[in-house]
Amino acid sequence: MLRILFFCTGNGGRSLMAAAFARKLAPADLEIVCAGDVPPDPHPLAGRVMQEIGESLADSRVKALKNIQYEPFDVVVTLCNQANEICPTFPGSPARIHWPLVDPSKADSDAERAYNAFKTVRDEIRQRVESLFQHDFLRAMQQLRRTLGSILDNLTDGVLAHDFERRIFFFNQAAQKITGMDFSEVVGRDCHEVFQPRFCGGSCSFCEYPQNPAESKLRYHRTFLTREGERRDLEMSVVTIKTPRNEQMGALVIFRDVTEIVHLRNRLESSRGFCGMVGRHASMQEVFDSIRELADINLPILIQGESGTGKEMVATALHQLSKRSAGPFVPVNCGALPEGTLESELFGHVKGAFTGAIHDRKGRFALAEGGTIFLDEIGEITPATQVKLLRVIQEKTYMPVGGEKSVRADVRVICATNQDLKLLTRQGRFRTDLYYRLAVMPIHLPPLRARGNDISLLADFFIDKFSSDTGKSVKEMAPDLLELLMHYNWPGNVRELGNAVQYAMVKCRAGTLETEHLPPEIREYSLKAVVSKAGRPPKLDLETVRDALQTTRGNRAEAARLLGVSRTTLYRFLENHEVLHNTDM
Repeated sequence: MLRILFFCTGNGGRSLMAAAFARKLAPADLEIVCAGDVPPDPHPLAGRVMQEIGESLADSRVKALKNIQYEPFDVVVTLCNQANEICPTFPGSPARIHWPLVDPSKADSDAERAYNAFKTVRDEIRQRVESLFQHDFLRAMQQLRRTLGSILDNLTDGVLAHDFERRIFFFNQAAQKITGMDFSEVVGRDCHEVFQPRFCGGSCSFCEYPQNPAESKLRYHRTFLTREGERRDLEMSVVTIKTPRNEQMGALVIFRDVTEIVHLRNRLESSRGFCGMVGRHASMQEVFDSIRELADINLPILIQGESGTGKEMVATALHQLSKRSAGPFVPVNCGALPEGTLESELFGHVKGAFTGAIHDRKGRFALAEGGTIFLDEIGEITPATQVKLLRVIQEKTYMPVGGEKSVRADVRVICATNQDLKLLTRQGRFRTDLYYRLAVMPIHLPPLRARGNDISLLADFFIDKFSSDTGKSVKEMAPDLLELLMHYNWPGNVRELGNAVQYAMVKCRAGTLETEHLPPEIREYSLKAVVSKAGRPPKLDLETVRDALQTTRGNRAEAARLLGVSRTTLYRFLENHEVLHNTDM
């Protein structure tokens, strides 16, 4: 069904005249609607001049604009300048035609002149309506509109358009798929009310510069949550929509879902390094993903992991990627501070609070105001300090030592420990309520021994890092050294590996790091490993290796991982057992 709207202001009856003429010429599938700023009774002269040519206004009724502003139309015809100015943007963006007709009801009060004014307007409307229906003009406009709508609907990019009051009038199929919302749910509604939180985040060019579109940002990134809570990364463009008189009437938003692209880019960046951390292992990729997800969540975060796994680097990354990055990052090693001064260090003290408190002193929470405080070795704090920390987290306030007034704390709390806090709670050494407050968003850092394929990557990273400090140009690592690094238990984790590489570079006199350059405790581990293997059957045998190569279709690197040995060990085994080279695998 084709729908056409004739719209004018006042009571001159112009929309009713146009509808009467159109009804005689219109095909059966055309619906004609009249509207005005108010639905007044038409001027008597409007009915008189129409009756003179055998037409009647009685078949049409003028509707109030407010009652139809969300209805879909194919063509909207405005019959006066004022109607063109106040006409809303209807859903689907129908074709607009403007006829600047004078209002005959405002003609001279002289009866004859008024009558002639209505006749003149009637004849002009009749001519324009007849022209509108000639040569199938309306059908052509409808087909063009449907073709354009089909093109927009078949775009892979989402398209949203709203008027100056942010009422949505266009929302294509891709937009519905990306957001998970149907056209019927959003059309005619305020963009800010439909999407909670705001689709544009409240920072798009239309929201920031509604009166000055020249200052607008045309393209930016936005993270959007669907109604199912699924996070989508969008690349968004916003351009202003203007009237023929170059007046701004709304905004056109074009957006695409780049979630997978962002995910792959993050994976690639993470494999090279993420905020100073290096790791390709799946467990580290999960850590990097958690950091991205939690960076802007203003809740306490607990980082767990053995000593040397990089807990402070994770805390630093969480701060740098958060909205608090402009604020201070204050690390506190709770295990390194004397038990008697820890509370004062954290919360400060007032003059006279204890012997030696000769003036007021700010604590670390005050220094971290507006930023992040990182409490390392949180398992070491006393029960009294645990109570105060719980209050900071729950009520966002704390009391300086010796103070009488609570102080507000706008601080994000990140904690870390190498202990099992849950075990400490069972032993009564750590408050259960504080543990569950801190463990809302836990991040677990894996030990280095569980990240075997990251060891060579980290070793290369440390070689590059320490080259300038040691003045050594190391080009490679000997296979035996790499194999030892792969099998060493690394109780000190990444920190110990970094120290070992730096020690080896200092000892190295050529361009290749050898086993002999490693620290004594690691070389002793190598000797003990050799002794412990003496008299035992070899780790690899022909049948096991053959099965592994068949399983991996001849991929030796994969076979080595399957067997739990380094590639060097497998290659050496293959060289010593030439029979495998002649076997079809």
